[in-house]
Amino acid sequence: MKNILFSHSYFLRFDPKQWNTGQPYAPLGTLYAAALLRENGYAVSLFDSMFAHQAEEVIPSLDSFRPDLFVIYDDGFNYLTKMCLTNMREAAFCMAKLARERGCTVIVSSSDSTDHYEQYLQEGADFIILGEGEVTLLELVKALDDPSADLTSLQGIAYRQGEAIVKTGKRPVIKELDALPFPAWDLVNIAPYKAMWLKSTGYFSMNMGTTRGCPFKCNWCAKPIYGNRYNSRSPQNVVQELKWLQAQYHFDHIWFCDDIFGLKPGWVQEFATLIEQANLRIRFKIQSRADLLVQENYVRSLARAGCENTWMGAESGSQDILDAMDKGTTIEQIHTATKLLKQHGIRPGFFIQFGYPGETKEDIRKTIRMITEMMPAELGISVSYPLPGTLFYERVKNELQGKANWTDSDELQLMFKNTYPPAFYKKLHRHVHHIFRTRQGWLIFRKALKNPFALKLADYKKVIAACFYLPHVFIGRLQLKQLSYD
Repeated sequence: MKNILFSHSYFLRFDPKQWNTGQPYAPLGTLYAAALLRENGYAVSLFDSMFAHQAEEVIPSLDSFRPDLFVIYDDGFNYLTKMCLTNMREAAFCMAKLARERGCTVIVSSSDSTDHYEQYLQEGADFIILGEGEVTLLELVKALDDPSADLTSLQGIAYRQGEAIVKTGKRPVIKELDALPFPAWDLVNIAPYKAMWLKSTGYFSMNMGTTRGCPFKCNWCAKPIYGNRYNSRSPQNVVQELKWLQAQYHFDHIWFCDDIFGLKPGWVQEFATLIEQANLRIRFKIQSRADLLVQENYVRSLARAGCENTWMGAESGSQDILDAMDKGTTIEQIHTATKLLKQHGIRPGFFIQFGYPGETKEDIRKTIRMITEMMPAELGISVSYPLPGTLFYERVKNELQGKANWTDSDELQLMFKNTYPPAFYKKLHRHVHHIFRTRQGWLIFRKALKNPFALKLADYKKVIAACFYLPHVFIGRLQLKQLSYD
């Protein structure tokens, strides 16, 4: 049987914003694929590029392990890989060429390679896995061991045949997720992950997936790996893995990296009961939707299970923009969900998106008003980002002018023509953060006047930060006015 060296194309150092944040998560998708191949008798190893300085650092692993196959398998659970950042694309190309030079067959599985398989084949890959990859990878590796195998009958791959590129039929997604082995965590050196988390936050967080896919149809959201189907692991299977991870790695916190956590009716309630029965004391964060978070039984069960932070895609304070996005949620639901989360001791986080086509200054004002009125505990702001395969991309692709991806996640470049110039949205991103931090500090200051001994040191730091941000709020307003030509 063939020896397989796995890697992935996310280099944390190539993304300065994420490096400074210091909250790395191991490549979960890569570890799932490696676990399945190992379960089927293949010798596997991992070059984890997360903390590498350059792509060439893969060379010692290639030379020492001497694999027959080199598999670049990106983590489809991480939104950063879905963004197809060009720094990471170039690193993947470099590693593919280095492996080819050493006689390896190169296989790539990622959102970016699914969207741009021709380019990856041109840059050194032998095979591209299209969509969800574990089963396809296993079948492909078996086929490569069999000289009589017909690759055209294997679903979900692209490869060269002479000068032509062959793209086979689409593979259905995996429905029975409990049948997959747990990720091959033993292949990862956990120490640098834990050290960086402790330094940046004071606790250690690990990532875990309980579902795949999303059935909703926001028209800017790309789903090249898991698609619109929603499949879930059983609560029993998830709790079993949690117990194992806690015993092995003593985590402090879990990020359930699903697009939507616990959408299946009754799932969260059963999960919370199993957590209690297992006497597990865990803290975790999730992603969810406003229309799901208006259900009090759902929110109560999240709190019972240990959820401390829930991120929702609020996106905009303008119903017109939410409707244009095909979001399927309402401003009223965002209000209700935020209130419910706070009532049950869960910190709400808002994802906000500026720059969607047609957004006006009044829409922007409504979004800022929503943030300051509801005051989520955390705020993530971006600008609309066109990803291949989405209706949004099709609408603006003729305006991209050769640039379709950011270099890193902090670029915040608006890549299509919109109401205001790109510099306006870059400034708006910072301005709204300043407003939020100022408002946050003011609310804490009011609490301190009532009971100064009830606050923590971190709270007082936020009050001091608010004093710093206040003048920047006024300066930002003037700068935005100039950039919008008002």
